[in-house]
Amino acid sequence: MNRIGRKIYYDKLTGNVLLDTGERVGFVLPTTIDQDFESYEELKQRVRETVGVIQLEYGQYAEDFAQCNGYRVNPETLELEFSYPDPNATEPQEPVYQKPLTEQVKELEKSQKIIQQALDDFLLGGM
Repeated sequence: MNRIGRKIYYDKLTGNVLLDTGERVGFVLPTTIDQDFESYEELKQRVRETVGVIQLEYGQYAEDFAQCNGYRVNPETLELEFSYPDPNATEPQEPVYQKPLTEQVKELEKSQKIIQQALDDFLLGGM
């Protein structure tokens, strides 16, 4: 049984998502970019040179996709950015795009380990 991650096609100029192929599981085969341009109406209408694509691993950013209220590709960094709803907002707000929260948490955990190690070294070295 195959597990195929989603492909996100986006406008290279704006970063707006044109097509998310979604994840696929089962007796499925990966498709090429050429096949996708032949199959999806959203891509047939576009000039190929104006469209970028990001191929994700199966399950990559699953939690971010589940929690977000929007996503795009940053045209400068070519990285995926997500917008998350503000649970305290009383009125609709403009999306604020940022790195995936799962990546931010990993970075914080790494920083916390470094800080903890430095603190341990300082405390143990000061005895």
